Amino acid sequence: MTNLDAYLQRQRERVDRELEQRLPPADARPRLLHEAMRYSLFPGGKRLRPLLCLAAAETVAPELAGTAHEAAMRAALALEVLHTYTLVHDDLPCMDDDALRRGRPTLHVIYGEANAVLAGDALQSLAFALLADAAPVAGRLVAELAAAAGSQGVVGGQVEDIAATNTTPTPETVAFIHRHKTGDLFRAALRMGGIAAGASPAQLEALTRYGEAIGEAFQITDDLLDAAEVGASPAKPAPLSCLSVITPAAARTRVQSLLTQALASLSPFDPTARAPLEGIARRIENRKI
Repeated sequence: MTNLDAYLQRQRERVDRELEQRLPPADARPRLLHEAMRYSLFPGGKRLRPLLCLAAAETVAPELAGTAHEAAMRAALALEVLHTYTLVHDDLPCMDDDALRRGRPTLHVIYGEANAVLAGDALQSLAFALLADAAPVAGRLVAELAAAAGSQGVVGGQVEDIAATNTTPTPETVAFIHRHKTGDLFRAALRMGGIAAGASPAQLEALTRYGEAIGEAFQITDDLLDAAEVGASPAKPAPLSCLSVITPAAARTRVQSLLTQALASLSPFDPTARAPLEGIARRIENRKI
């Protein structure tokens, strides 16, 4: 196990412990709702957004402690909870109608469509509740997450995604959907970690550039891996994949450019402190994270 692997594993374990403690107990009434919320969150995915948030905070303040540490953890948890809500709603029959998520039946398959909608609603509320006590930066963190989640964020991206179904996508439409459905939460993760740690305006701008670059690189890589998995040819890519508007070679070149930009954006920070963010960026290309 490399130093980065060990670091990421420790952070994932911290996030899971904190989520376990801060979620309503599964047997608390209404039991069905709380079971459904936990079904969506556990076992989780790779917890990439909270990992990025915590790594950003520690890049700004390597000796993160006290209220800054608590704010960063609350931000990390809120990001994961909100991301999970978006997945629950995205999987619904009226959206993408997916039956599997992370190798298991999706929430609406197990608990019914109505309960899946309500579980997603409850997760979204919980995300903002987690930020409410993140003194002294609660307001700024709430504003960041709300902007990433709302009509000009994930929800707006989903609306454009639905509208573009069965149409011929344009590069502008694909870029808009990917930037908002995927990229905005990456951007928010870096910014929220920086805000929690007391980042200066210059530091926050550097983290923003990093977040935007790896958010786009992550989505392009996802499209490339999906195409390879299903054996899609460049002539017939998945709907609204970046491969519907650029070639695989151009997509790989774009990923390399974005990762170079992401790494360059970290130059103002201490080399040791920024090492986890650098390591994450280098692993994005093959999604080995």
